[in-house]
Amino acid sequence: MSAVTQEARAALESGVWGVVATPFTADASAVDELSLARLVQFSESAGVRGLTVLGVFGEAASLTEQERELALRVVVDSTDVPIVTGITALDTDDVIREIASAAAVTGERFRAAMVQVNSSHADDVVRHLEAIVAATGASIVLQDYPRASGVAISADALQVVLDAGPGIVAVKAEAPPTSPAVARITACGTTASVFGGLGGQGLLDELVSGAAGAMTGFSFPEGLVRTIDAWQEGGFSAASRALLPYLPLINFEQQAGIALGIRKELMRRRGLIENATVRPPATPFPAALSAHAQRHLDLVAELQEA
Repeated sequence: MSAVTQEARAALESGVWGVVATPFTADASAVDELSLARLVQFSESAGVRGLTVLGVFGEAASLTEQERELALRVVVDSTDVPIVTGITALDTDDVIREIASAAAVTGERFRAAMVQVNSSHADDVVRHLEAIVAATGASIVLQDYPRASGVAISADALQVVLDAGPGIVAVKAEAPPTSPAVARITACGTTASVFGGLGGQGLLDELVSGAAGAMTGFSFPEGLVRTIDAWQEGGFSAASRALLPYLPLINFEQQAGIALGIRKELMRRRGLIENATVRPPATPFPAALSAHAQRHLDLVAELQEA
């Protein structure tokens, strides 16, 4: 085992870590820097604890190395919050290179690297993390998201990784059902923070199960912030009331296969980004849902005012 253990590092701070979308120009040929700056400035004003850049929702896999660096520079120059950088690679050497590049851009703002589970075997994942930490010194947010990585790991194997893996300051639990996974992890006494994702669909039950907050994208990040603030102040009932205005929109936004296109369109309608463009293999916003989207936005506005 590496000399650097999770006990030696502070757990990732509780709250909302907003996963940042990458806005593109209308033809998807370039990153829209102005929209990205506006988006992250709004997220900061909404009260997020920090930002996760280059995650799955940020379409990092479709970006060139130069575009990834550009996106990170825009975020660093536009906000003051700490940054978790998403890592798309699964191979150890490639992960190390991505972390080194991201850390060089983000400097003191770099809080951790979000690294995906890359094997169903605990020993392989532990060796992977040991090599990463030894080479980079980075703190690790371990992401269990089989839909994106293509790798499924059992609850028992994941617990072995958390017990032995170096540098882990947080776990992002996105293998459904998430609330039992969060409950199991937190019950085993890990010092790492546990976060839900998946657009906030399971947020309330994840909080009840011991989650430290949410690490996800949503077109109304202020709704997630209000929910977690309410949970911390008033528990389940208060959090339920805070989340209620946003639940229909969360469900609408998280439709399989088109979630990214929907979310970007909602952000566009909010004036946060200029275009709702996505890059393949993501699916653009379906025009047939245009009226549906507006109804959801109008409902949120009404409930916020109530």
